[in-house]
Amino acid sequence: MRFSVDAHAIGQHLTGNETYIRNLLHCFAALDQDAEFVTYLSRQAGLEDLPDRFVKRRVSTNPFVRLGFDLPSKLRQDRPHLLHVQYTAPLYCPTPLVVSVHDVSFLEHPEYFTRFRAMQLRCTVRRTVRAAAKILTPSEFSKRSILAAYELDEEKVEVLPNGVASAFRPISREVAQRSVRASRGLEAPFILTVGDLQPRKNHLGLISAFEQMVSAHPQLPHHLVMVGKETWYGPTIQAAIRRSSVASRIHLTGFVSDEELLRLYGACDLFVYPSFYEGFGLPILEAMACGRAVACSNTSAMLEVADSAAILFDPHAESELVLSMRDLLLNPELRTRMERLGTQRAAMFSWERTAAKTLDLYYQVAGNANGAPAVRRKRASAALP
Repeated sequence: MRFSVDAHAIGQHLTGNETYIRNLLHCFAALDQDAEFVTYLSRQAGLEDLPDRFVKRRVSTNPFVRLGFDLPSKLRQDRPHLLHVQYTAPLYCPTPLVVSVHDVSFLEHPEYFTRFRAMQLRCTVRRTVRAAAKILTPSEFSKRSILAAYELDEEKVEVLPNGVASAFRPISREVAQRSVRASRGLEAPFILTVGDLQPRKNHLGLISAFEQMVSAHPQLPHHLVMVGKETWYGPTIQAAIRRSSVASRIHLTGFVSDEELLRLYGACDLFVYPSFYEGFGLPILEAMACGRAVACSNTSAMLEVADSAAILFDPHAESELVLSMRDLLLNPELRTRMERLGTQRAAMFSWERTAAKTLDLYYQVAGNANGAPAVRRKRASAALP
């Protein structure tokens, strides 16, 4: 079998989309020794650690060029048994299609996007999900949203939760704090949040809640570290920080590598995720896997992901966010209990398991298209929990 994967997100700092496809490809390499994989990558991306049977083809990061010309041309040449994309398929796709749709926030909350981006996704995703043989999504919440938006057969949408990369694990807090002091000059204990600078991530609410907490509890020495890629919304967040009475205690890092992110998770006293809307919420699990206590929103898929292993709050109620942070910082017993529950919760999510189920769907879709069932030969050494 020859499977093709649109992996143009790799190397583009597209955070969730890049994390998803990069982890799938690395797991595919270990799980399936028989299939050939054609990966469509940006010219800047590198996947040198993948075996030779992963063919690397270069495509433009410009969506009009990639979807209108590059991918149709290469699909005609490569003749794969299947193409896997995220959100948007090429205009011409002569092969069975699998699409990953992580959420439909562009339909339910278009105010979180530029007007052009929301319109673009509305048009292209509708066309793609109708053409797809299978739609993959990471949560039951997103599945319900997709079914409601596009009136599809329920069997067409498969829920395959995201995993947690093995790189995210408990490390020495002392070593992590020493590294953060050296790289960021940050001596004080801190609260961490991770997410691109987008309206839906609720940075403004977090800044306000942090200011209220510091005012009410001046004995707390904590700073707030906000990790995330700069976007069109960045100037709004920067202006809010400048206006804050605790501006000197709020730090924007921009995009960071996984290595630095691991150290930030390891060094923080508390991880907070105040997003208004998520199709999954991977940073919640990453922080838990690193042994940190988590406070997160009780909306959309975050409730499903965190379950009872986080302190939950209404992201529209800053008072609840203030109390959640305060309780975890001032109650060491509560914080220790949530750290233990979070570590147990994160262990339930595995990229290897998700990749194995994704591969099984590849074979199913390709076999159905060819009129005969195709089954992946499972390796004993790759047995999954």
